[in-house]
Amino acid sequence: MEIFDTTQAALAAAMTGAAQRQNAIADNIANVDTPGYQRKDVDFHGALRSAMAAGAPLEGMSFTPQVDASAAPVRADGNTVDIDRESAAEASNGLEYEALSQVLKSRDEIIQTAIGVR
Repeated sequence: MEIFDTTQAALAAAMTGAAQRQNAIADNIANVDTPGYQRKDVDFHGALRSAMAAGAPLEGMSFTPQVDASAAPVRADGNTVDIDRESAAEASNGLEYEALSQVLKSRDEIIQTAIGVR
């Protein structure tokens, strides 16, 4: 069952953003030993906040990884990936994705109960 409203669209877009951020983090971890590699991140929170403030449609939002200009080289070869930071980001982002998933599931169950489908 799918119910589309602003809350549902925002939750779905946030899950998409969290998934794309997880991919960027995985790329960073995979390239921890690549000389000159620049850390990337996905700021889906900021993009989602901006889209909602502007009243832009949230359905089908996509989030592109960007080079993290604030990341300083952590190695002499110019690589900006700090494995400890990436590990923490991976854990945090995974928990956020799981929380979003649970909220969507609970919301769907409430709506199904309200309309008598459950």
